[in-house]
Amino acid sequence: METLRAALDIIYFSPDELIIGQNTPAEFLFVVIKGTIEVRDGGDLLALLGPKDSFDSRALVHGRSGHAFVSRDETLCYAVPKATILDLIQSNPRFASFFYRDISLKLDNFVKDQEEQRYGSTMRARISELFMRPATFIDAGDTIETAGHVMHDADSNALLVRDGERTGIVTGMNLSKAVVLRRQSIRAPVRDLAHFDLVTLKSDDLVSTALVLMTKLNKRRIAIREGDRFIGILEDIDVLGFLAGSAQLLAGRIERAASRDDLLVAARETAAQVRTLRRQGVAVELIGEIISDLNQRLFSKLFEMLAPAEFRSSGCLIVMGSEGRGEQTIRTDQDNGIILRNSVDQAQLNTFRSQFSGALAEFGFPPCPGQVMVSNPTWSKPLSEYLADFRSWLALPDATSHLNLAIFYDARCVAGDPALLAEAKTSLIELVRGEQAFLAHFARAIDLFATPIGLFKNLITSEANGDALDLKKGGIFPVVHGVRSLALEQGLMETATDRRIARLRDMGVLRDDFARELTQAFRFMLMLRLDGQLAASAGASGTLVRPSSLSSMERDLLRDAFHIVKEFRDQISRHFNLGMF
Repeated sequence: METLRAALDIIYFSPDELIIGQNTPAEFLFVVIKGTIEVRDGGDLLALLGPKDSFDSRALVHGRSGHAFVSRDETLCYAVPKATILDLIQSNPRFASFFYRDISLKLDNFVKDQEEQRYGSTMRARISELFMRPATFIDAGDTIETAGHVMHDADSNALLVRDGERTGIVTGMNLSKAVVLRRQSIRAPVRDLAHFDLVTLKSDDLVSTALVLMTKLNKRRIAIREGDRFIGILEDIDVLGFLAGSAQLLAGRIERAASRDDLLVAARETAAQVRTLRRQGVAVELIGEIISDLNQRLFSKLFEMLAPAEFRSSGCLIVMGSEGRGEQTIRTDQDNGIILRNSVDQAQLNTFRSQFSGALAEFGFPPCPGQVMVSNPTWSKPLSEYLADFRSWLALPDATSHLNLAIFYDARCVAGDPALLAEAKTSLIELVRGEQAFLAHFARAIDLFATPIGLFKNLITSEANGDALDLKKGGIFPVVHGVRSLALEQGLMETATDRRIARLRDMGVLRDDFARELTQAFRFMLMLRLDGQLAASAGASGTLVRPSSLSSMERDLLRDAFHIVKEFRDQISRHFNLGMF
């Protein structure tokens, strides 16, 4: 930064002055202070640059400019000499990345920079940096008594157990329960107590990966390897002590909750986790995964508390919308339902509907304006009635049918019998298979909102929104729905948008390079939305973004992201022949 400040100069350009000619070298990197710059290719106007925009970095590293840059009116620019820029490229890899890399890598690199610079690098630490218990082994045939002595000598509360080709784990608590509660002999083999569903990670894996696995799988310990060799046992208390966070601790608290009041406290702490995780630099997709797992535990525990036994054994509690896709970080409204195997007692069902939705409202999940929640009989009924709805949606397709189908297709089971949802989705996919006219009408929703980028790659804002643009409508929704439409056509069971993109790439529906760019653009927009939502308490609007409040780098990347969204919309339009409607 000091190097740049020392080299800065300010240059004035009169209207229509040629600043950099096409196919000519550039001697400075310019940053617009005031005025407008035209980017031209021959006689064609390609783009307009305004305050805080920079040009032409590519000309500095490639030797000549691919376009001409002309001042449209009186313009002031900062100018940094070429030699200074090239020195910084050589000495600063992050600086260099914005000159050499493609859009997807720029976006990925920017997100990493934000995580490290704005929020610190805590969650980007490697497991090797944490304290671990040593990996101490015993044989499966060794006795409980032997295991106790080995634990004492190793000052460890867990041992790895060798049993032929498999490796398991046994803990001090396992030994205590076996001897004290079940009255097993201390000469019994530890094979009978060990757990062989061992979860492992490598020492160079991220701490955030360990946290996600512990939270998702409800594991207190993970075995750590270097190559084929086990080097230690990582415990949840060690991760939490390092992070000064509580996602895994909170998961355990939800599991131990004995009342709705206990769950209410856990629900409030879950909501607070988003800000904590973002401050620690956790990637937005990981935040979504962690919060999704915690919410799933919360819903499942509430279901266990409130649902009659018949509902728990022959029902499937589902979440839909962004919660179903695992992309909800800041709570919006409830999107949930229940699928029942058969008809049930109506009085019991009505009581459960009211209690469940009411409890979630108390926990901070506002009622859904569209009534997509358990309290609405439309979304809490037997499987046979859902299947009848599916047939009706295809027979009488309208905007409501398309919306309901989109909502249900994103559903994910959080409690009860997952086979019910799998059966429902399989039936839905089979009904839609080959119905190209229906799929085309379904995909048309991608054009409900314009992507706020102009012909000249300028960001389009709305005066009605205070010179802001709607990130959700203009960028996130077209990606979610376009990918959803392709996934439905291909019969995919995945719900998360990035996982659907990966499957579509593997199937050849999306090109490798474009799938990567689309994923990174999507994650970048989710990151901007999350930061806006976290600032909402200070008066920001969440999904509305003011380009003037972004850095030049963020605006450039947002333009790139919207450009990718626009290209994706064009692909969807061609794929489903939307021009015929």
